[in-house]
Amino acid sequence: MAKKIPFRMCAGCGEMKSKKEMIRVLKTPEGEIVIDTTGKKNGRGAYICSNLACFQKAVKTKGLERSLKVSIPRELVESLEKELILLESGN
Repeated sequence: MAKKIPFRMCAGCGEMKSKKEMIRVLKTPEGEIVIDTTGKKNGRGAYICSNLACFQKAVKTKGLERSLKVSIPRELVESLEKELILLESGN
């Protein structure tokens, strides 16, 4: 029997994609917001497509904030954006 592929919805564009091709943004139990590259860290996660446009859309429409159930300060958005750019250029 074929293994079931887990799908997640992008907080930016709303598209369903497999978990592996997405980036997980995580709110840790301590309330920190980080990019979870392993996908295994503990906390509340939201998924976005691995491109900057979806991240910016998720921030603009507050999709990320809704998914994580927290408001995200501007400075944090900027640092997450920088981290995403680095991740994108690494591929």
